[in-house]
Amino acid sequence: MKIEKATKADYPVLIEVWEASVRATHDFLAESDLLALKSLILEQYFDAIDLMVARNDAGDIVGFSGVSDGNIEMLFIAPHARSQGVGALLVSHAIKTQAATKVDVNEQNEQAVGFYQHIGFSVIGRSPLDGQGKPYPLLHMALSK
Repeated sequence: MKIEKATKADYPVLIEVWEASVRATHDFLAESDLLALKSLILEQYFDAIDLMVARNDAGDIVGFSGVSDGNIEMLFIAPHARSQGVGALLVSHAIKTQAATKVDVNEQNEQAVGFYQHIGFSVIGRSPLDGQGKPYPLLHMALSK
């Protein structure tokens, strides 16, 4: 597994990984919200964060993460690559090289909450709405010292 900086040429694959991952883990998300987010991510969010990709030995992108101002803004793993250490590798890289210490997680995404708790994050707050003002509560988590 190799972690490297994403390029614009990677964006079509990244948005496919994002959508497959969201469909596998965010069953609470309305289809209209998913489609609205998809265009925002592709047109704005990818360019606004420090984006890293995880490639398997064949060179295929199997996951990605994005960090901004010490906050893990995105962590998405291709469904076929879940539970293989890709997420832990990306988060470890984000902590060590991108100064990541915080993450916001959808409260309904219990697997993600458990994942971050397992690797050392603790809940420090909660918001009833997500970043788009939708009723998908967020848990604010920080790396425990």
